[in-house]
Amino acid sequence: MRLFGMRGMVAAAVVAVFSVAGSAAQSSAAESVLRVAMTAADIPDWTGAPDQGYEGYRFAGYTLYDTLALWDLSRSDKAADIVPGLATSWEIDPANNKRWVFHLRQGVKYHDGCAWNADSAIWNFARVMDPKAPQFNARQVGQMGTYVVNIDNVAKVDDYTIAITTKTPSSLFPYEMAMYYMISDCAVKADGYDYNKFAAAPAGTGPYKFDRVVPHERLELVKNADYWDPKRVPKHDRLVLLPMPEASTRAAALLSGQVDFVEAPSPDTIPRLKSAGMQIITVPYPHNWDYMLRVDTPPFNDKRVRQAANYAMNRQDMVDMLDGVAVAAYETLITTQPWYGNPTKYDYDPDKAKELLREAGCSPCVIKVGISTSGSGQMQPLPMNELVKEQLEAVGFQVDLVPMDWNALIGVFLVGGKNSPYNAINFSMAPIDPVQGILKKWMTQYAPPSCCNWGSYSNPDVDKLGAEALGEFDPAKRNALLTKINELVVADASELYIVHDLNPRALSPKLSGFVQAQSWFQDLTPIVVAP
Repeated sequence: MRLFGMRGMVAAAVVAVFSVAGSAAQSSAAESVLRVAMTAADIPDWTGAPDQGYEGYRFAGYTLYDTLALWDLSRSDKAADIVPGLATSWEIDPANNKRWVFHLRQGVKYHDGCAWNADSAIWNFARVMDPKAPQFNARQVGQMGTYVVNIDNVAKVDDYTIAITTKTPSSLFPYEMAMYYMISDCAVKADGYDYNKFAAAPAGTGPYKFDRVVPHERLELVKNADYWDPKRVPKHDRLVLLPMPEASTRAAALLSGQVDFVEAPSPDTIPRLKSAGMQIITVPYPHNWDYMLRVDTPPFNDKRVRQAANYAMNRQDMVDMLDGVAVAAYETLITTQPWYGNPTKYDYDPDKAKELLREAGCSPCVIKVGISTSGSGQMQPLPMNELVKEQLEAVGFQVDLVPMDWNALIGVFLVGGKNSPYNAINFSMAPIDPVQGILKKWMTQYAPPSCCNWGSYSNPDVDKLGAEALGEFDPAKRNALLTKINELVVADASELYIVHDLNPRALSPKLSGFVQAQSWFQDLTPIVVAP
């Protein structure tokens, strides 16, 4: 992967990287172009199973493709929830609480003209579920397999109805379907099931169509004027996505007019950006910056050590270092989510931390932590991790930080803690729903490769409550069970909680219409680009 720029060569890097993008923006006076600088080190995979974390899902997923259920990203005053997408509705079979019936949206076509229907939906599930199917794609299994791990089978009811039977009752299953993209079966078949060929002209049903890509430099999409939801037809003609992991380079590009929209500007550049007339937008949303802890082996298999790490955190110092673009985190959820509850709060108490480490007999308490140099939602990971290291070592830890690029850290996450040399990883997650935010993070059955329980956390009470929640179809009763789980895992100091990202974005003054949702996903389609 190609990295753009270094702190000592920001101006040169901006000119080199964006000269082509600038000329693309001027290619047609009538064409409105939105140019976005991503934090990713490379272009996310655009074939319907994005990598580069949820930033990949945001920019190369929800732009080109749709899912059965979509996230409602139209407002910023509450945490986003799911709404109908390629399915207009869904319900559980009253005679079988493992059978979901999805009613598919009619009249939708892929970008290549292929029809969206039940046959296409079933074909899409087989591409990661059936190794014998010609469309099976092992790489996409790694990226999207966790969302179908509980599916037993998918059956056609009629041309616009499918039934999905899960292996166990799963009352929250529709949230899984908000993450599973549908791609054109016609296009893949026409390419002889060669996904490299499909990448040259991928087809989804999303609000943007693929136009062209310059490897490692930019991905260009154009407006899908025939998108099935008229409210989400893009208000601009072209979207140019540019990977740029270096925060100072992103800021310089915005200030020079080479880009219009910047992800995660570094806090120290925000005053200058504001003074130059840029819009700085922040909003609380479900995204935590913490350490996942491996709890099946010393030292974090001892609850006292986990608690000591949490008491060692002066979270306000981190917020201050970030100039207020984060908030202190005492758990992975945010207060606007219905499962927040009344969790244990680990306020800064270094003396308590030292006492707990002495009781645990861990001195010095040596840990190796995998971290990234940039990436989706990682904010400013190098200085932030140095501050965490300083605070942990002040109470008796000895911390070895091992930096790597974001995709490499994703690889460490996907294989699980048991198959890595790390005691912890600094891995941002987006607990936007209770499936991935609670159940798949903490239930024993969801240790990798089944999903997201990286540290092999196992608590019989959590597993019992989780099974009850999945079998409970009354929302109020289910939320009460999920809240109990959250309170249990926080009391158990299951992670090292540090801060929540406010995810600042910097926008050119010529942009209007953007609504920053309380979600890791965002909708770019309403953005208007003034001449």
